[in-house]
Amino acid sequence: MKESFKRRPTIADLARAAGVGVSTVDRVLNGRHAVRRPTAERVLRAAEAIGFHGTGAIRQRLSTDEPERTLGFILQESATPFYRHLGESLALATRRSASIRGRPVVDHFAEITPRAIAERLLALGRKVDAVAIVAADHPHVGSAIDELRDEGVPVLAIISDLTAMARIGFVGLDSRRLGRTAAWAMVRLTDAPGEIGIVVGSHRFLCQELTEMSFRSYFREHAPAFHLAEPLISLESVRLAQEGTLDLLRRTPELRGLFVAGGGIEGVIAALEEAGMQDRITTIGLDLTEITKKALIDGTLDLVLSHPRERIAEAAVETMAAALANGRSEPPSEILVPFEIYTPENV
Repeated sequence: MKESFKRRPTIADLARAAGVGVSTVDRVLNGRHAVRRPTAERVLRAAEAIGFHGTGAIRQRLSTDEPERTLGFILQESATPFYRHLGESLALATRRSASIRGRPVVDHFAEITPRAIAERLLALGRKVDAVAIVAADHPHVGSAIDELRDEGVPVLAIISDLTAMARIGFVGLDSRRLGRTAAWAMVRLTDAPGEIGIVVGSHRFLCQELTEMSFRSYFREHAPAFHLAEPLISLESVRLAQEGTLDLLRRTPELRGLFVAGGGIEGVIAALEEAGMQDRITTIGLDLTEITKKALIDGTLDLVLSHPRERIAEAAVETMAAALANGRSEPPSEILVPFEIYTPENV
Protein backbone atom coordinates (compact mmCIF):
# COMPACT_ATOMS: atom_id res chain seq x y z
CA MET A 1 0.00 0.00 0.00
CA LYS A 2 1.29 3.45 -0.88
CA GLU A 3 2.42 5.37 2.20
CA SER A 4 0.89 8.84 2.53
CA PHE A 5 3.15 11.85 3.25
CA LYS A 6 1.88 15.35 3.97
CA ARG A 7 5.32 16.69 3.09
CA ARG A 8 7.77 15.79 0.36
CA PRO A 9 9.45 12.44 1.25
CA THR A 10 13.12 12.76 2.14
CA ILE A 11 16.07 10.41 1.68
CA ALA A 12 15.63 9.41 5.34
CA ASP A 13 11.98 8.52 4.64
CA LEU A 14 13.07 6.42 1.66
CA ALA A 15 15.76 4.65 3.66
CA ARG A 16 13.24 3.78 6.35
CA ALA A 17 10.68 2.55 3.80
CA ALA A 18 13.30 0.39 2.06
CA GLY A 19 14.80 -0.94 5.27
CA VAL A 20 18.31 0.30 4.43
CA GLY A 21 20.64 3.01 5.63
CA VAL A 22 20.67 6.58 4.36
CA SER A 23 24.16 6.00 2.96
CA THR A 24 22.84 3.10 0.85
CA VAL A 25 20.10 5.28 -0.62
CA ASP A 26 22.72 7.94 -1.37
CA ARG A 27 24.86 5.39 -3.22
CA VAL A 28 21.85 4.24 -5.27
CA LEU A 29 20.96 7.82 -6.18
CA ASN A 30 24.46 9.01 -7.01
CA GLY A 31 26.29 5.84 -8.03
CA ARG A 32 29.33 6.68 -5.90
CA HIS A 33 29.86 3.03 -4.89
CA ALA A 34 28.37 -0.21 -6.12
CA VAL A 35 25.16 -1.46 -4.51
CA ARG A 36 23.91 -5.03 -4.90
CA ARG A 37 21.19 -5.25 -7.56
CA PRO A 38 18.47 -6.69 -5.23
CA THR A 39 19.11 -3.89 -2.71
CA ALA A 40 18.90 -1.21 -5.38
CA GLU A 41 15.65 -2.70 -6.67
CA ARG A 42 14.22 -2.69 -3.13
CA VAL A 43 15.07 1.02 -2.87
CA LEU A 44 13.33 1.64 -6.21
CA ARG A 45 10.17 -0.17 -5.10
CA ALA A 46 10.10 1.82 -1.88
CA ALA A 47 10.61 5.08 -3.80
CA GLU A 48 7.66 4.26 -6.02
CA ALA A 49 5.52 3.35 -3.00
CA ILE A 50 6.09 6.61 -1.11
CA GLY A 51 6.19 8.92 -4.13
CA PHE A 52 9.84 9.89 -3.71
CA HIS A 53 10.77 12.77 -6.04
CA GLY A 54 13.95 11.04 -7.25
CA THR A 55 12.25 7.84 -8.38
CA GLY A 56 12.99 8.57 -12.04
CA ALA A 57 16.68 9.05 -11.31
CA ILE A 58 16.84 5.72 -9.47
CA ARG A 59 15.10 3.94 -12.31
CA GLN A 60 17.48 5.51 -14.82
CA ARG A 61 20.47 4.56 -12.69
CA LEU A 62 19.35 0.93 -12.60
CA SER A 63 18.76 0.81 -16.35
CA THR A 64 22.20 2.22 -17.16
CA ASP A 65 23.81 -0.24 -14.75
CA GLU A 66 22.55 -3.17 -16.82
CA PRO A 67 24.96 -4.69 -19.35
CA GLU A 68 24.50 -3.72 -22.97
CA ARG A 69 23.76 -6.81 -25.06
CA THR A 70 22.98 -7.37 -28.72
CA LEU A 71 20.48 -10.16 -29.33
CA GLY A 72 20.11 -11.69 -32.78
CA PHE A 73 16.98 -13.40 -34.13
CA ILE A 74 16.84 -15.54 -37.27
CA LEU A 75 13.27 -15.89 -38.54
CA GLN A 76 11.62 -16.86 -41.78
CA GLU A 77 10.82 -14.24 -44.40
CA SER A 78 9.05 -11.06 -43.34
CA ALA A 79 6.50 -11.47 -46.14
CA THR A 80 4.91 -14.10 -43.89
CA PRO A 81 2.66 -12.13 -41.49
CA PHE A 82 3.36 -14.37 -38.50
CA TYR A 83 7.14 -13.96 -38.73
CA ARG A 84 6.89 -10.24 -39.43
CA HIS A 85 4.83 -9.75 -36.27
CA LEU A 86 7.06 -12.12 -34.27
CA GLY A 87 10.12 -10.10 -35.30
CA GLU A 88 8.45 -6.91 -34.11
CA SER A 89 7.57 -8.55 -30.78
CA LEU A 90 11.12 -9.84 -30.27
CA ALA A 91 12.62 -6.43 -31.02
CA LEU A 92 10.24 -4.72 -28.59
CA ALA A 93 10.88 -7.30 -25.84
CA THR A 94 14.64 -6.81 -26.26
CA ARG A 95 14.39 -3.05 -25.86
CA ARG A 96 12.04 -3.36 -22.88
CA SER A 97 14.01 -6.02 -21.01
CA ALA A 98 14.75 -5.16 -17.40
CA SER A 99 17.69 -7.58 -17.36
CA ILE A 100 19.82 -6.00 -20.09
CA ARG A 101 20.15 -2.90 -22.18
CA GLY A 102 19.21 -4.76 -25.27
CA ARG A 103 19.77 -4.03 -28.94
CA PRO A 104 17.84 -6.35 -31.29
CA VAL A 105 19.02 -7.55 -34.70
CA VAL A 106 16.15 -9.30 -36.51
CA ASP A 107 17.23 -11.26 -39.58
CA HIS A 108 14.39 -12.47 -41.80
CA PHE A 109 15.69 -15.21 -44.08
CA ALA A 110 13.66 -16.75 -46.89
CA GLU A 111 15.91 -19.80 -47.35
CA ILE A 112 15.04 -22.83 -45.19
CA THR A 113 17.65 -25.33 -46.39
CA PRO A 114 19.79 -26.54 -43.44
CA ARG A 115 23.18 -25.61 -44.92
CA ALA A 116 22.05 -22.06 -45.73
CA ILE A 117 20.51 -21.63 -42.27
CA ALA A 118 23.70 -22.91 -40.61
CA GLU A 119 25.82 -20.43 -42.56
CA ARG A 120 23.45 -17.59 -41.68
CA LEU A 121 23.50 -18.62 -38.01
CA LEU A 122 27.30 -18.58 -37.86
CA ALA A 123 27.49 -15.21 -39.63
CA LEU A 124 24.99 -13.54 -37.30
CA GLY A 125 26.27 -15.32 -34.19
CA ARG A 126 29.70 -13.74 -34.64
CA LYS A 127 28.17 -10.24 -34.61
CA VAL A 128 25.88 -10.53 -31.58
CA ASP A 129 25.99 -11.74 -27.96
CA ALA A 130 23.26 -14.41 -28.28
CA VAL A 131 20.97 -15.79 -30.99
CA ALA A 132 17.43 -17.17 -31.09
CA ILE A 133 16.49 -19.10 -34.20
CA VAL A 134 13.54 -20.75 -35.95
CA ALA A 135 15.03 -23.58 -37.99
CA ALA A 136 14.47 -27.06 -39.32
CA ASP A 137 16.35 -29.67 -37.32
CA HIS A 138 19.46 -30.93 -39.12
CA PRO A 139 23.10 -31.85 -38.32
CA HIS A 140 24.32 -28.75 -40.20
CA VAL A 141 22.32 -26.54 -37.84
CA GLY A 142 23.46 -28.52 -34.81
CA SER A 143 27.10 -28.19 -35.86
CA ALA A 144 26.74 -24.41 -36.17
CA ILE A 145 25.22 -24.25 -32.68
CA ASP A 146 28.17 -26.29 -31.35
CA GLU A 147 30.63 -23.85 -32.96
CA LEU A 148 28.92 -20.82 -31.46
CA ARG A 149 28.74 -22.48 -28.04
CA ASP A 150 32.50 -22.98 -28.17
CA GLU A 151 32.89 -19.29 -29.04
CA GLY A 152 30.73 -18.27 -26.07
CA VAL A 153 27.57 -17.38 -28.03
CA PRO A 154 24.41 -19.04 -26.65
CA VAL A 155 21.76 -20.16 -29.16
CA LEU A 156 18.08 -20.58 -28.26
CA ALA A 157 15.50 -22.50 -30.31
CA ILE A 158 12.15 -20.73 -30.60
CA ILE A 159 8.83 -21.86 -32.15
CA SER A 160 10.37 -25.23 -33.17
CA ASP A 161 12.80 -27.11 -30.95
CA LEU A 162 16.14 -28.51 -32.09
CA THR A 163 17.97 -31.68 -31.07
CA ALA A 164 21.31 -29.88 -30.74
CA MET A 165 22.55 -30.54 -27.21
CA ALA A 166 24.49 -27.26 -27.21
CA ARG A 167 21.37 -25.09 -27.47
CA ILE A 168 20.46 -23.23 -24.27
CA GLY A 169 16.82 -24.28 -24.48
CA PHE A 170 13.51 -23.92 -26.28
CA VAL A 171 10.63 -21.44 -26.07
CA GLY A 172 7.40 -22.33 -27.85
CA LEU A 173 4.17 -24.30 -27.69
CA ASP A 174 3.40 -27.81 -26.47
CA SER A 175 3.04 -29.43 -29.90
CA ARG A 176 1.46 -32.59 -28.55
CA ARG A 177 -1.40 -30.67 -26.95
CA LEU A 178 -1.68 -28.48 -30.03
CA GLY A 179 -2.15 -31.45 -32.37
CA ARG A 180 -4.61 -33.25 -30.14
CA THR A 181 -6.63 -30.07 -29.55
CA ALA A 182 -6.88 -29.54 -33.30
CA ALA A 183 -8.05 -33.14 -33.77
CA TRP A 184 -10.60 -32.86 -30.95
CA ALA A 185 -12.03 -29.72 -32.56
CA MET A 186 -12.01 -31.26 -36.05
CA VAL A 187 -14.09 -34.24 -34.89
CA ARG A 188 -16.66 -31.98 -33.26
CA LEU A 189 -16.85 -29.40 -36.04
CA THR A 190 -17.13 -31.88 -38.91
CA ASP A 191 -20.68 -33.06 -39.65
CA ALA A 192 -19.76 -36.67 -40.52
CA PRO A 193 -16.66 -38.89 -40.78
CA GLY A 194 -14.70 -38.69 -44.02
CA GLU A 195 -11.33 -37.72 -45.47
CA ILE A 196 -9.16 -35.27 -43.51
CA GLY A 197 -6.25 -33.49 -45.18
CA ILE A 198 -3.14 -32.22 -43.40
CA VAL A 199 -0.75 -29.48 -44.59
CA VAL A 200 2.79 -29.56 -43.15
CA GLY A 201 5.61 -27.17 -44.01
CA SER A 202 8.39 -29.67 -43.37
CA HIS A 203 8.83 -32.61 -41.02
CA ARG A 204 12.30 -31.24 -40.29
CA PHE A 205 10.52 -28.68 -38.11
CA LEU A 206 10.13 -30.78 -34.97
CA CYS A 207 7.08 -28.82 -33.83
CA GLN A 208 5.23 -29.70 -37.04
CA GLU A 209 6.27 -33.34 -36.94
CA LEU A 210 5.03 -33.75 -33.36
CA THR A 211 1.85 -31.77 -34.07
CA GLU A 212 0.95 -34.05 -36.98
CA MET A 213 1.77 -37.20 -34.99
CA SER A 214 -0.43 -36.05 -32.12
CA PHE A 215 -3.25 -35.05 -34.49
CA ARG A 216 -3.22 -38.56 -35.99
CA SER A 217 -2.97 -40.30 -32.63
CA TYR A 218 -6.16 -38.60 -31.41
CA PHE A 219 -8.09 -39.91 -34.43
CA ARG A 220 -6.73 -43.43 -33.91
CA GLU A 221 -7.89 -43.36 -30.30
CA HIS A 222 -11.19 -41.50 -30.53
CA ALA A 223 -12.40 -41.23 -34.14
CA PRO A 224 -11.25 -44.22 -36.22
CA ALA A 225 -14.10 -43.75 -38.71
CA PHE A 226 -12.23 -40.77 -40.20
CA HIS A 227 -9.49 -41.34 -42.77
CA LEU A 228 -6.42 -39.13 -42.61
CA ALA A 229 -4.67 -38.47 -45.92
CA GLU A 230 -0.93 -38.37 -46.41
CA PRO A 231 0.40 -34.90 -45.56
CA LEU A 232 0.67 -32.18 -48.16
CA ILE A 233 4.19 -30.66 -47.87
CA SER A 234 4.24 -26.90 -48.47
CA LEU A 235 7.92 -26.17 -47.69
CA GLU A 236 6.53 -23.11 -45.89
CA SER A 237 5.60 -21.64 -49.30
CA VAL A 238 2.26 -19.88 -49.86
CA ARG A 239 2.39 -20.72 -53.56
CA LEU A 240 3.07 -24.41 -53.00
CA ALA A 241 0.38 -24.58 -50.32
CA GLN A 242 -2.16 -23.03 -52.68
CA GLU A 243 -1.25 -25.31 -55.60
CA GLY A 244 -1.19 -28.40 -53.39
CA THR A 245 -4.54 -27.59 -51.82
CA LEU A 246 -6.19 -27.06 -55.19
CA ASP A 247 -4.82 -30.41 -56.34
CA LEU A 248 -6.03 -32.10 -53.13
CA LEU A 249 -9.52 -30.66 -53.63
CA ARG A 250 -9.64 -31.98 -57.21
CA ARG A 251 -8.40 -35.44 -56.21
CA THR A 252 -10.50 -35.80 -53.06
CA PRO A 253 -14.12 -34.73 -53.61
CA GLU A 254 -15.06 -36.41 -50.31
CA LEU A 255 -12.68 -34.18 -48.32
CA ARG A 256 -14.41 -33.01 -45.14
CA GLY A 257 -11.66 -31.39 -43.13
CA LEU A 258 -8.28 -29.70 -43.50
CA PHE A 259 -5.69 -29.05 -40.79
CA VAL A 260 -2.89 -26.62 -41.64
CA ALA A 261 -0.10 -27.59 -39.24
CA GLY A 262 2.67 -25.68 -40.99
CA GLY A 263 3.44 -22.64 -43.10
CA GLY A 264 1.50 -21.49 -46.14
CA ILE A 265 -1.93 -21.05 -44.60
CA GLU A 266 -2.48 -17.96 -46.76
CA GLY A 267 -2.24 -20.20 -49.82
CA VAL A 268 -4.67 -22.72 -48.35
CA ILE A 269 -7.20 -19.95 -47.70
CA ALA A 270 -6.80 -18.67 -51.26
CA ALA A 271 -7.28 -22.19 -52.68
CA LEU A 272 -10.45 -22.85 -50.69
CA GLU A 273 -11.95 -19.55 -51.80
CA GLU A 274 -10.87 -20.06 -55.43
CA ALA A 275 -12.53 -23.50 -55.48
CA GLY A 276 -15.63 -22.24 -53.67
CA MET A 277 -15.13 -24.89 -50.96
CA GLN A 278 -14.79 -22.64 -47.92
CA ASP A 279 -18.30 -23.47 -46.65
CA ARG A 280 -18.03 -27.24 -47.21
CA ILE A 281 -14.73 -28.07 -45.51
CA THR A 282 -13.91 -27.67 -41.83
CA THR A 283 -10.54 -25.92 -41.76
CA ILE A 284 -8.30 -25.40 -38.74
CA GLY A 285 -5.06 -23.43 -38.94
CA LEU A 286 -2.33 -21.82 -36.90
CA ASP A 287 -1.66 -18.23 -35.86
CA LEU A 288 -3.90 -15.20 -35.82
CA THR A 289 -2.86 -12.58 -38.39
CA GLU A 290 -4.79 -10.06 -40.44
CA ILE A 291 -5.35 -12.72 -43.10
CA THR A 292 -6.44 -15.56 -40.81
CA LYS A 293 -8.64 -13.21 -38.78
CA LYS A 294 -10.50 -12.19 -41.96
CA ALA A 295 -10.78 -15.86 -42.97
CA LEU A 296 -12.30 -16.68 -39.58
CA ILE A 297 -14.85 -13.89 -39.90
CA ASP A 298 -15.68 -14.87 -43.51
CA GLY A 299 -16.09 -18.53 -42.56
CA THR A 300 -13.16 -19.93 -44.55
CA LEU A 301 -11.44 -20.91 -41.30
CA ASP A 302 -13.36 -22.46 -38.42
CA LEU A 303 -10.68 -22.34 -35.72
CA VAL A 304 -7.22 -20.84 -35.24
CA LEU A 305 -4.69 -22.05 -32.65
CA SER A 306 -2.16 -19.30 -32.16
CA HIS A 307 1.27 -18.58 -30.70
CA PRO A 308 1.03 -15.74 -28.13
CA ARG A 309 3.83 -13.76 -29.76
CA GLU A 310 4.43 -11.23 -27.00
CA ARG A 311 4.74 -13.87 -24.27
CA ILE A 312 7.05 -15.99 -26.40
CA ALA A 313 9.19 -12.95 -27.21
CA GLU A 314 9.51 -11.95 -23.55
CA ALA A 315 10.39 -15.50 -22.47
CA ALA A 316 12.97 -15.81 -25.26
CA VAL A 317 14.70 -12.54 -24.42
CA GLU A 318 14.87 -13.30 -20.69
CA THR A 319 16.19 -16.82 -21.37
CA MET A 320 18.95 -15.36 -23.56
CA ALA A 321 19.78 -12.69 -20.97
CA ALA A 322 19.97 -15.32 -18.22
CA ALA A 323 22.29 -17.49 -20.32
CA LEU A 324 24.61 -14.53 -20.87
CA ALA A 325 24.59 -13.70 -17.15
CA ASN A 326 25.17 -17.30 -16.05
CA GLY A 327 27.78 -18.17 -18.61
CA ARG A 328 25.91 -21.34 -19.67
CA SER A 329 26.10 -22.76 -16.14
CA GLU A 330 22.44 -23.81 -16.27
CA PRO A 331 21.11 -26.90 -18.13
CA PRO A 332 18.97 -26.30 -21.24
CA SER A 333 15.53 -24.97 -20.36
CA GLU A 334 12.17 -25.70 -21.94
CA ILE A 335 9.55 -22.99 -21.68
CA LEU A 336 6.15 -24.04 -23.04
CA VAL A 337 3.74 -21.14 -23.45
CA PRO A 338 -0.01 -21.95 -23.61
CA PHE A 339 -1.48 -21.43 -27.07
CA GLU A 340 -4.43 -19.15 -27.77
CA ILE A 341 -7.69 -20.35 -29.30
CA TYR A 342 -9.70 -18.18 -31.69
CA THR A 343 -13.12 -18.73 -33.25
CA PRO A 344 -15.21 -16.34 -35.39
CA GLU A 345 -16.89 -15.20 -32.17
CA ASN A 346 -13.85 -14.00 -30.22
CA VAL A 347 -11.61 -12.26 -32.76
